[in-house]
Amino acid sequence: QVQLVESGGGLVQPGGSLRLSCVGSGNIFSPYLMGWYRQAPGKQRELVATITSSDITNHAESVEGRFTISRDNAKKAVYLQMNSLKPEDTALYFCKVVTYGKQYWGQGTQVTVSS
Repeated sequence: QVQLVESGGGLVQPGGSLRLSCVGSGNIFSPYLMGWYRQAPGKQRELVATITSSDITNHAESVEGRFTISRDNAKKAVYLQMNSLKPEDTALYFCKVVTYGKQYWGQGTQVTVSS
């Protein structure tokens, strides 16, 4: 069993910052890919950023230069530092881990950017 628990979401004004965290437990074996996705109301879930066990990162064009993904392998954790937030970043943010060919999702944490 794999569990992923996200935290750090909330309400923030445009231009503000948030840091999301996701801590995994259970059968997560290296090497594994971790990532953040988001889903806004009425829209499909989309990739935000991913990071490999070798710290190779990939960020969506819409967040490049504003968001930074990182990980802590000892804690089986992945983080998303979000700066210069915009209203269009409002969404439910999910973390995902891919290990041994299987993917697991967290329950999501809400990020709302509004004045």
